[in-house]
Amino acid sequence: MTANSQPAARPERPFATVNPYTGETVKTFPFLSSEEVPAVIERADRAYREWSVRPVQERAAAVRRAGELMLERTEELAALITLEMGKLLREARGEVALAASILKYYGEQGPTFLEPRTIPVPQGEAAVLHAPTGVLLGIEPWNYPLYQVVRFAAPNLVVGNTVLLKHSELCPQSALALQQLFGDAGVPQGVYNNVFLRISDVEQVIAHPAVQGVSLTGSERAGASVAELAGRHLKKCVLELGGSDPFIVLDTGDLDTTVQAAAVGRLSNTGQACIAAKRLIVVDDLYDDFVAKLGATFSAMQPGDPADPATQVGPLSSEQAARDLQAQVQDAIDKGATVVAGGQRPEHPGAFLLPTILTDVTPDMRAYREELFGPVAVVYRVKDEDEAVQLANSSVYGLGGAVFSSDTERAQRVADRLETGMVWINHPTSSSPELPFGGVKRSGFGRELSSMGMLEFTNQKLVRVFPVEKKPSQVVG
Repeated sequence: MTANSQPAARPERPFATVNPYTGETVKTFPFLSSEEVPAVIERADRAYREWSVRPVQERAAAVRRAGELMLERTEELAALITLEMGKLLREARGEVALAASILKYYGEQGPTFLEPRTIPVPQGEAAVLHAPTGVLLGIEPWNYPLYQVVRFAAPNLVVGNTVLLKHSELCPQSALALQQLFGDAGVPQGVYNNVFLRISDVEQVIAHPAVQGVSLTGSERAGASVAELAGRHLKKCVLELGGSDPFIVLDTGDLDTTVQAAAVGRLSNTGQACIAAKRLIVVDDLYDDFVAKLGATFSAMQPGDPADPATQVGPLSSEQAARDLQAQVQDAIDKGATVVAGGQRPEHPGAFLLPTILTDVTPDMRAYREELFGPVAVVYRVKDEDEAVQLANSSVYGLGGAVFSSDTERAQRVADRLETGMVWINHPTSSSPELPFGGVKRSGFGRELSSMGMLEFTNQKLVRVFPVEKKPSQVVG
């Protein structure tokens, strides 16, 4: 397997709620038929014609109201997240709060971000307007069933675009709950459309003349496929793909706190986050103590029922995800990696893998090259900051990263050299509505959240006004 190769595509999964803790299939949902797809797109296009000309404050008010309703429904939504993808219930409540804050942020700040930007000119006036573009397709994953969706949908609804949302096959009830939420908040029918779309019908949607763009959060393979389709049909796309974020420890005045930050950065959401701290890069004089303390921390965290408040690590999203991650770990073990903690699945049923730490990982191992999407940390020893930067930048991914040092100037110097879209200093990589989110290299392109995410799918239209009596000059271009 080469550095950028991917496993063969599996047969398409139906939309179904399958509890990853018990393996029980709770409910299944039918696909939207291929023949029904054009009608759904045309409905969204008709809705765009009306929604896009409503006052921006009215659109923003509906998005802000969706945030209020989300908070009111915290327990219901959190329980759905835990049921469908196994997130710890307390973390699911945290996701609801984060998603609601994004809705509130764009509901309050969005109109300001859309104000025209004036450009100084020798005579007359010039301004760039931020106009909506039309129907957009969003393709979102299972690991953050609410957050991933609203960071795409919220700004675009305020802009005046309409949305077709293909959620993960693992989260159909969360998807339906979001559509109900937006409807209850006053978003008209046809403006936000959940579609249980087959992967094989994605090209039909992207190719439709009414669809103006596509945003995907997901795997590198899915991103490459969608980018190819978007390019073929000349549609704008934004991609947030995989990550193998470095967590660099240069020095510390409090090793216990740094180790705790590493554990949180690696194990939150059972390690199923693009911006999780996947590669822990530690300078030589701290390495042994760091590994020993982190090993003790991981070994003490036993998986269990994600709905139980005492549980520290939940299941992975599916049995297949657990098998795939175990195969990556076993490949490293077979080729000589050292297991500091975990390394195997527990005896009780469920989609679990014990929190695992690997050291002595080498470039011939899958764990060195591939994203490890689960509770597995790889720790590397380096002699100095130059070697740390070199190792951090050796990945094909470039999403986020973290640098820990009691010398913030030193940390800033290292952060400036990292080939990533985001860097946190003395904190694990995270997300907040006002901060742009996205990466470089094979982690994708474009940005979500902040004012930058607001403008990704706008027509940034120049309007140039000359005095009436001005004679036209030569036209060029």
